Amino acid sequence: MRTPLPRTLIWLAIASAFALPGSAVHAQQAPTDAPAPDSAAQAAEPAAPAQEAPPAVTTSGASSATEEATTVVRISGSRIVARGFTQPTPTTSLTTADLEKAAKPNLFNTLAELPALQGSTGRTTSTNSTSNGIQGLSSLSLRGLGTIRTLTLLDGQRVVGANVTGVTDVSQFPQLLVKRVDVVTGGASASYGSDAVGGVVNFVTDKKFTGFKANVQGGMTKYDDDKGGTLQAAWGSGFLNDRFHIAVSGEFTKENGIDSPGFGEVGPNGRTWYKNPAYSVRPLAQTNDGLPQYRVIQHAQQYQYAKYGLITSGPLQGTAFGPGGQPFPFQYGSNGVPDGRGGVSGCVNPFCIGGDLSGSVGAGTNLAMNFKRQVAYTRMSWDINPDNEIYFTANFAQVASNFSPNPGAAKNANLTVQCSNPFLPASIVAACAQNNITSFQYGTANAIFPANINVHPTRTQRRFVLGADGKFNFLGKEWSYDAYATHGENKTNIDVHDITLNARYNAAIDAVRGPDGRIVCRNPVAAASGCVPLNIIGDNPIDPAAWAYIAPSQGPRQRTTQSQDVASFNLNGEVFEGWAGPIALATGAEYRREKYRVRGDAYGAGVAPESPNNDYYPADPLLNTVVGNNWYAGNYHNGEGSYNVREAYVELNIPVLKSDTWGEANINIADRETKYSTAGKVRSWKLGASWQTPIDGLRLRGVTSQDVRAPNLSELYAAPVVVNNIVQYQGNTISVQERTVGNTALRPEIARNNSFGIVLNQPKWAPGFSISADYFDIKVKGVISALTAQQEVDLCVAGNQEICSAMVLNSPGSNYVTLQNFNLASLHTKGIDIETAYRTPLAKLGLPGRFTFRALGTRMLHAITESGVVGTIAVDGAGSNLGNTPKWKVLAQQTWEHDKLSLSLTERWISDGTYRNDFIECQTNCPVSTLIHPTIYDNKMKGAAYLDIGGSWNFSRQLQAYFKIDNVTDRDPEAAPQTNASFGINPALYDVVGRAYRVGLRYTY
Repeated sequence: MRTPLPRTLIWLAIASAFALPGSAVHAQQAPTDAPAPDSAAQAAEPAAPAQEAPPAVTTSGASSATEEATTVVRISGSRIVARGFTQPTPTTSLTTADLEKAAKPNLFNTLAELPALQGSTGRTTSTNSTSNGIQGLSSLSLRGLGTIRTLTLLDGQRVVGANVTGVTDVSQFPQLLVKRVDVVTGGASASYGSDAVGGVVNFVTDKKFTGFKANVQGGMTKYDDDKGGTLQAAWGSGFLNDRFHIAVSGEFTKENGIDSPGFGEVGPNGRTWYKNPAYSVRPLAQTNDGLPQYRVIQHAQQYQYAKYGLITSGPLQGTAFGPGGQPFPFQYGSNGVPDGRGGVSGCVNPFCIGGDLSGSVGAGTNLAMNFKRQVAYTRMSWDINPDNEIYFTANFAQVASNFSPNPGAAKNANLTVQCSNPFLPASIVAACAQNNITSFQYGTANAIFPANINVHPTRTQRRFVLGADGKFNFLGKEWSYDAYATHGENKTNIDVHDITLNARYNAAIDAVRGPDGRIVCRNPVAAASGCVPLNIIGDNPIDPAAWAYIAPSQGPRQRTTQSQDVASFNLNGEVFEGWAGPIALATGAEYRREKYRVRGDAYGAGVAPESPNNDYYPADPLLNTVVGNNWYAGNYHNGEGSYNVREAYVELNIPVLKSDTWGEANINIADRETKYSTAGKVRSWKLGASWQTPIDGLRLRGVTSQDVRAPNLSELYAAPVVVNNIVQYQGNTISVQERTVGNTALRPEIARNNSFGIVLNQPKWAPGFSISADYFDIKVKGVISALTAQQEVDLCVAGNQEICSAMVLNSPGSNYVTLQNFNLASLHTKGIDIETAYRTPLAKLGLPGRFTFRALGTRMLHAITESGVVGTIAVDGAGSNLGNTPKWKVLAQQTWEHDKLSLSLTERWISDGTYRNDFIECQTNCPVSTLIHPTIYDNKMKGAAYLDIGGSWNFSRQLQAYFKIDNVTDRDPEAAPQTNASFGINPALYDVVGRAYRVGLRYTY
């Protein structure tokens, strides 16, 4: 429902500015030498630390917080630029000095450590997925609300998405020329448009960089892996009496990643912490015995397959196969004994504890992707006169990664092997006859495969901006403007190698002996189309011809092209003098068009490929050419779509108080009207206030806003994605296809964002000290979301017929669950941000140098998700350490600087938590477990503390050497159990790489 509150208050506030007596106090003019913003785009940058946050750690070459306080402030939480304006929206700034102290090969890694950023994706996340499309993306998420609800800008401008969800890839940004990154931790849709529900992250570049600088860095881990290097260089100069300015930069980063060790309970390269953690989950019907339904176990071993094959049901259940196909009794663990019906006594489906762990695949997932980024950037500008310029920027970037999601291709007891299979040893054939059976169920990890599945995403960006900015006088007032048009393209290529076609695999393993004595494929159609028999009975070298047949050299592939066109105009100035200071106005309009087109391969998409690709994907009568979905994973489908946005906004800053007795106060109001070609009209607004109290250094701030996120291209026009998964159904683990499709009827999400803060900034009694605390409360309604496959299955079992219509579960080999987005869910996040800093020279203590302390912390009070589906309850993720919102996330740094030497300590801490907050913890006398109130034996998941050490030495004013050691104590990640798998880590919260060393040189001239 649209509320008229903001517009009413705009006029009331304007009226009050003139109704109150105003002749007693006049606005203080900014110093005449204070540098004004050189463009409206720069005016959109976040506040300097002295205004909106405790002072950032700075070097001697940077302005101190006190010096910055005398300038006109440039702010990104607001588009207003005015004398004395202090915005109500909290903003945290990281300066060049902060970024350099972190000494990361990618600025993304530095930002992701900030407490307010929770749920960001990088090269250590999604390494266990083939098809989710976000692998290798460096995307930021505020408040755990997701990357799609965080707006990431470059110099206040949108950047073309690197994924069909619309999220940007920070790795594609020019990073060496970034002089500051500002994080606006509050809703900013009224100022900047859609997606700014959690806030805004703005990368601010040095637009007039002059000189030359370079950075060379290399590093590796304690385990002699993830070796990498970074090379960056930038040059800038002015010509024609400095009227023409050009800056260029080039960057290259290579990180070799951490490869999987393969099968078994073995961590990569000597990491000993991996213990195959998992949930042991009893059926609900068995929980009336007073014992919990869930237990967290280690050394979890699937009993539905073995490394080289296992008979999983019938009279021969428990027979495994080893070298040369020789049978042997499988060691189940948990003293388990097969029951001949697919179950194992002493074990809980699908895991036993201990036993033969050689076929485990969890440790086979890469801990970190092999990663390469290349970026070239230039900015050229021409000063029409001292107050106005036109400019052009171009950015070319390519980010490539590759990784293995898992070894082999596990088949969970879903294979049928005929007793007539000629690859079976004679003893098994005889046992079949003795037990009067003609076939048996079979599971295997397929460890005979010569290579692991490997995924290669490559994203290539081209982005161009043509703009003008400056200032002019109108009716005796100075106005600034910023106008630009941008075109961006991102092409994403995903190629998957060494992966099998399901139908060909099934045909190849079903072998018979032909009339001439040769072993052939049983299916005559398959045999006529090139089928080569495959022996999966035991550890035998795989026939290269059979491998080429089931895993062709040209595997799944996806080709996506996205484009973004933006035209924007912004105007900023002081309208007139109010009784307490200048009333400032920012207004503007923007047009944006987003579109995408994606094409999958013929075997995945089910559509015959266009020429000349027919040679790569020849026709095969075994493969489904209508719906596709023929690959083991990576079934990419075709899709396309577009939408456009027209919007206009107005923002006002109205000083309402300026008094020696009562201090200074202002009201900040914004309203934005937006029309989406797909989702229709939507409105966002903001109402905030800031009061500089008469108490020395004390300021209060508060803001309430309505923010929006419109459905993105992926949600509207998603190319159907099909992935393999397993679900629990009627006490069994079954394999299903997850089929995800789009929904063009989606509406925008509507968020209500409230915050209130207290800032104490360098009072006279504590010079150099600042602290702020901000309470935030964000409610998002109509959240676009889909249930998981397991949730849908559970709801179907509980009787939800609408959900049941989206799946088939009783057709082995053809089971599927359809996942689709709806405006069903809601989110409610609230917590407290705390930031403090202290900077002081040590001379008064008789010590050399200067000391700086800075700490940031976020206390999550709630992170509630409600699915909106009958039969489910709201789940609070705050403190669930399997997610990305711990109760506490803290980052602290202490730095000592003296002449040429600088040393710093950094502490990173996440608090202890739970596995899930909806669990009921109990050991005995447990209530009967239910879907919405499951019971668990132990629901405690430890947090983690990390210590980093860094330092630098200045050989001269131009040359600096530096080092950094992350995770000095080599703190292991906590076990992260899952229900149906044993991946076992949570890289969203925990360091999974271990101790890492980096050294480098910086040169500035």
